[in-house]
Amino acid sequence: MTGRGAGPRPVSVILATAGIHLQARSRRSTGWIPAPDRVEGRLRRNDGPGRAKTPGALDWGVGPKIFAVSPKNILNADLHCHSVVSDGTLSPEALAERAKLNGVELWALTDHDEVGGQQRALAAAQAQGMRYLTGAEISVTFAGETVHIVGLGFDADDLALRQGLLATRSGRRERAQEMSEGLAQVGIRGAYEGALKFVGNPELISRTHFARFLVESGVCKETNEVFRKYLTEGKPGYVPHRWASLHNAVSWITGAQGVAVIAHPARYKFTPNEEFALFSEFKAHGGQAVEVVTGSHSVQEYVRYAEAAKEFGLAASRGSDFHSPDESHTDLGTLPFLPGELTPVWELLADRIQ
Repeated sequence: MTGRGAGPRPVSVILATAGIHLQARSRRSTGWIPAPDRVEGRLRRNDGPGRAKTPGALDWGVGPKIFAVSPKNILNADLHCHSVVSDGTLSPEALAERAKLNGVELWALTDHDEVGGQQRALAAAQAQGMRYLTGAEISVTFAGETVHIVGLGFDADDLALRQGLLATRSGRRERAQEMSEGLAQVGIRGAYEGALKFVGNPELISRTHFARFLVESGVCKETNEVFRKYLTEGKPGYVPHRWASLHNAVSWITGAQGVAVIAHPARYKFTPNEEFALFSEFKAHGGQAVEVVTGSHSVQEYVRYAEAAKEFGLAASRGSDFHSPDESHTDLGTLPFLPGELTPVWELLADRIQ
């Protein structure tokens, strides 16, 4: 695999081998990527698939200049999203259709701690004419915080990976029942049973499912309000959970011939020293990439984590973290391209693209 001992091949060669051919989308081979007309790729709630202004449709002569882009990064890859198999609201098939309508060329379904949707996602991607990478988002405890590590391009049938994900999922039901008890103490009863109505897989019941129930029952108007009032640390419905270790998560992914990626690093409430420790330990355990452009990052954070990728010698990933048409601010395939002279993670995974 490229990046695992052999010298890197030219990007055009390795992507052509995988069936992906870069085409110029501008009047210049390099230059500045202008911002999408919706700031940071964020969409209005009722924007439907295909209506978003995708990176391939950007007007190169209009708009503020954000960052330089290398030709090898001009690929509409969305390598982070969720289906009903975990806490998304769309099926793998519906996600694939939406991604295709929004111009995605390389896609990965990354359900939380689960690979049960991978065969469906691969078949759906192929039916839509998109290239596909296997994916999962593993929950990790690091420095007392929950951190997410995305795995890409792994063997979804790898036994150690599957056993590790099963162990990570265990305990979610007990945690959910404790959350329900906490909510009952402030007058919100039946939350566990209500949350189960939104769960495709009871092993993966999460705070998001509780949030959807509280919105449906009229307690709050939107899921973000539920998290602020009830489901974050110090609130009545918050219950911490001990997830996988960083070492184990990275080892499961790399042991299955995949690449481990730090997901949305700006979301974690780490001090600079703690963040440095996260990146250092991740790299030491065999992690190879970080999400630079993702749905929860600002433009400034794109630049910040592009610099972090270069500092730690990591490849860069790109993904919307899309969950639902009604809840997600960033739709599939609508983010800016990766900035700067970064190594895109798909270069490391060219022989794993299906």
